[in-house]
Amino acid sequence: MADRSPEVAEDVDVVVVGAGILGIYQLYRAREAGFTVRLLEQGNGVGGTWYWNRYPGCRFDSESYTYGYLFSEELWRDWEWSEEFAGQPETERYLNHVTDRFDLRRHIRFGSKVVAAVWDEESAGWTLNTEDGHIVRARHFVSTTGVLSVPQFPDVPGREDFAGEAYHTGLWPKEPVDFRGKRVAVIGTGSSGVQIAPAIADEVATLTVYQRTPSWATPLNNKPISAERQAELKAEFASIKETLEASNVGFLHEAHDRKTFEDTPEEREAFYEKIWRSPGFAKMTTNYTDMMLDDEANAEFCAFLEKKIRSLVDDEETADKLIPRNHAYGGLRPPFVTGYFEMFNKPHVELVSLREEPITRVTETGVETAKGLREYDIIVWATGFDFGTGALRRMGVTGTDGLELTEKWADGPITWIGVMASGFPNLFFPGGPHGAAGNNPRYGGTQVDFVTELLVHARDHGKRRIEVPRHAEEAWMTMIENFRQYSRFEEHGQYYGGNTAGKAKAFLLNPGGKPKMMEAIGEAVSSGYQGFLS
Repeated sequence: MADRSPEVAEDVDVVVVGAGILGIYQLYRAREAGFTVRLLEQGNGVGGTWYWNRYPGCRFDSESYTYGYLFSEELWRDWEWSEEFAGQPETERYLNHVTDRFDLRRHIRFGSKVVAAVWDEESAGWTLNTEDGHIVRARHFVSTTGVLSVPQFPDVPGREDFAGEAYHTGLWPKEPVDFRGKRVAVIGTGSSGVQIAPAIADEVATLTVYQRTPSWATPLNNKPISAERQAELKAEFASIKETLEASNVGFLHEAHDRKTFEDTPEEREAFYEKIWRSPGFAKMTTNYTDMMLDDEANAEFCAFLEKKIRSLVDDEETADKLIPRNHAYGGLRPPFVTGYFEMFNKPHVELVSLREEPITRVTETGVETAKGLREYDIIVWATGFDFGTGALRRMGVTGTDGLELTEKWADGPITWIGVMASGFPNLFFPGGPHGAAGNNPRYGGTQVDFVTELLVHARDHGKRRIEVPRHAEEAWMTMIENFRQYSRFEEHGQYYGGNTAGKAKAFLLNPGGKPKMMEAIGEAVSSGYQGFLS
């Protein structure tokens, strides 16, 4: 660990912020390329999302081996994931293993929350200040803070007045929380809420799940990875890596070969049953080819899902509340669950629709809605994140001529391939807004590779300043707007910032996917980064 004394200032070639999966990879790539590097991490351990989100039930919904690193065949062969979708403890162990195996920990300064990052034109570099007074000066600043790193609470009167235990799923304590015999409220039914609720349902005395918007949840269908499958994975590393890096979605799933209504009703029903039993995101990536594009095809699949939900939930009124009415499948990020719907058949589990009875206030003893007060020992806030731009907008980033990133992004992020922004030279943010359209590490890994190769090129050609040309940025933003219409994501969801009060509504993903990102990268590289370097 670096010297903790606040008066120490470091000078390095590259400063990386955030020790999640991309930050660890960026640290490795920069060091291997011969740069001096320091990584600043707010927490006290590596893992990023998989460090902070340690709540019961937290796990991957991308297959473990498609989420992990591909840069080392030895690492791939030596590490064995125990499940198709690993739980948080296993993922955190993996990221610590990688950090130590490649001797990266000595380059990381933990407990280092960045509160200011300022560009200096004269020196062509960045100065970063941490909350505890540490200073790092660097030629290049790479933020790998990710899209899910700023947990948010709803603006509910009295939230601080609750006298019991309260936790946010994205800020979970390292010490286990004892739910045994407790009256528990879980507020929120996004990806975190639907994971934690069934994981604790059998421990608690009572469980109340507060739902604002139901989502089209489907079974995760997790299972252990057999010894035979482990051997296959090790033997097929080269082909798996090639497939994952070429895939538009970053999975190994094999796309279907036809549209919905090319099959008979009987064939469609049998196919949907197969899809229901498929793992995780395969329900999207291996479904009928028009399911995400054609309204009638999507409605057909939703009708099947509604029947499934009703078959799993005994109480008709509860089942009604669990059926989405304001979006089609894929309109919001679809969560993948284990035992979620069945949980509501337990006599001590209650579902409260916040559409029917909004929370009016939190009291010392519980949660009050229009229908009265329910008392609890523990409240779990599973209320999501300031998606995409949350961390970048909170680091005090100031670019050329005093331009603040919050000012440039006041109406939503403006980027080039989700990695750079004009007015902010030598700043890169792989894994940020406008970057991904699938399995995040697969997109982010490509972006880290691009950033590293660009830094090497600039060094080798004696260039100190790297800034994306405005015309390239404008072209990327035009692509975002033109392709956004083909996305099913709703504006009230996190991918537009719709879950964050006061946030400008703007699309935060890359609707053009891997092809558009690779096209833009290819143009920059083939031109010798024309217009980027000075």
